[in-house]
Amino acid sequence: MKQSEFLNLVMPVKDKLYRLAKRLLVSAEEAEDATQEILMKLWDRKQHIGNYHNIEAFAMTMTKNFCLDRLKSRQSSNLKLVHSNYADESASLQREVEIKDSLGWVEKIMEELPEQQKMVLQLRDVEEYDFEEIGELLNMNPGTVRVTLSRARKTVREKLIEKHSYGIG
Repeated sequence: MKQSEFLNLVMPVKDKLYRLAKRLLVSAEEAEDATQEILMKLWDRKQHIGNYHNIEAFAMTMTKNFCLDRLKSRQSSNLKLVHSNYADESASLQREVEIKDSLGWVEKIMEELPEQQKMVLQLRDVEEYDFEEIGELLNMNPGTVRVTLSRARKTVREKLIEKHSYGIG
């Protein structure tokens, strides 16, 4: 496979690989290193890359496994999963403070979710994968993915409601 063919296949998913690595590893530097490492591994396999049915799914699975291995090797327990691309130019300062506070709480709540729920929430709500793709990436059936996502969202929602209603009543 020529370099240009490889780049056309792999580079469109580079940003998704980075975002997944960033969610799992937290550190931007570690995520960049992980993404580069995955791209190098894919380059080493470039002769066989055309044999894969879904290169994006293959690369995402490699990234997930690489990051989880890295986390296990340093026995880290500080997984974070947060995504916010909220931007509202007209929001008042008070509203911006409230939004940042809520996002901070969502981050804290999500840190407490089981690893599988974090992964499903990341892949579905942030990366916008469908249930079948998530199932393929995480070796789960789509029904289990739906249940896991529902439980994760319910936990986040309940804890946010609990936090916001604290002291009221």
